[in-house]
Amino acid sequence: MQTTLSPEYQHSADGQAAEAIVRNCVHCGFCTATCPTYQLLGDELDGPRGRIYLIKQVLEGAEPTRKTQQHLDRCLTCRNCESTCPSGVEYGHLIDLGRKLVDAKVPRPLPERAVRWALKEGLPSPLFGVAMKLGQAVRGVLPEAIRSKVPAAQDAGRMPVALHARKVLMLAGCVQPSMAPNINSATARVLDAAGIQTVVAPKAGCCGAVKFHLNDQDGAKDAMRANIDAWWPHIAPAAGAGVEAIVMNASGCGVMVKDYGHVLREDPLYAAKAQRVSALTRDLSELLPELVQALKPRISATAAQAAGVQAFHPPCTLQHGQKLRGGVEQHMAALGFAVQVATTEAHLCCGSAGTYSVLNPKIAYELRDRKLGNLQALQPQGICSANIGCITHLQSGTDTPVRHWVEVLDAALAAG
Repeated sequence: MQTTLSPEYQHSADGQAAEAIVRNCVHCGFCTATCPTYQLLGDELDGPRGRIYLIKQVLEGAEPTRKTQQHLDRCLTCRNCESTCPSGVEYGHLIDLGRKLVDAKVPRPLPERAVRWALKEGLPSPLFGVAMKLGQAVRGVLPEAIRSKVPAAQDAGRMPVALHARKVLMLAGCVQPSMAPNINSATARVLDAAGIQTVVAPKAGCCGAVKFHLNDQDGAKDAMRANIDAWWPHIAPAAGAGVEAIVMNASGCGVMVKDYGHVLREDPLYAAKAQRVSALTRDLSELLPELVQALKPRISATAAQAAGVQAFHPPCTLQHGQKLRGGVEQHMAALGFAVQVATTEAHLCCGSAGTYSVLNPKIAYELRDRKLGNLQALQPQGICSANIGCITHLQSGTDTPVRHWVEVLDAALAAG
């Protein structure tokens, strides 16, 4: 798509980066067919092609409006369009750039600014855990809109203490330890059973995704640098054997950390380190092929069958952001589990999308209910996913238990 940068952006790194992405778009419209917001709203400007045009107009000198901002805000950043695009348009990077350029020119109303500030500062804060405990203590009397964001308190279970020659780093995350602590301990137990020790760097915190996608890109970069500093003693070339991977059990964090090398590419102090971090990062499902060999003797067929049919929702950050498809279902089946994906719209977003369900609840809940309808058609005994946001969002709309797939595996190991 031919683009002529306005003088304002001709020497701007963001402008040049956005132009390079826009030029790859051939206006074919394949992306529109798989865009969740276009399917719901039917507006060209609420699909990837329309949003690309809006960003193109800004790059060429058109003044963005509040309407421009809202169309960009309504994007889930699910990146389904990237999986569909025949031209390889890096839409995920483009929408982040477009929002940054538009937000610099279009002030938001005060209430909206307050909510976005509370999300970007509150979710990664150590105080989030305190607030979540208070919310769980009075969960029964909370209004439904708030209760749906506060999962019932969960027992984390034990963390293994055995030492192994093989080690991996694990990012604990910002909200996951408070909302679903068993995911991290289940991950450590499953890896321990396979002879792999899990190491958590205490000073590693939020991956940066919350701030980055709320357009506090400087704050996000600070979080990224802090994580790199926390991990570097374990992964620096001078560390010797060190750890063999940085494991992510939240696909939303995984797709962000795998992008550290891109985001910090211009940072003279951190560019090379960020590239190393991204290269070492693995979604937990990427370890499954070798885990199958180690764990299969320890799982009885009875324990796996007792889990019943598990309907798997592959998060957008897994299947579109990281381009990891089919691995969970295939390798869990090799371990004896009946894990199935929906036969309809398995590629579509569930509506969680980080903070999207707070900022755009109407669209988010329509997508959630649509997703649950397709999953329930499998008549599952449980639903599983690979991202804390998806798990919490889906659970808010169903009585069927929703867990991380590693929790299903961990429970069968314990039973075995």
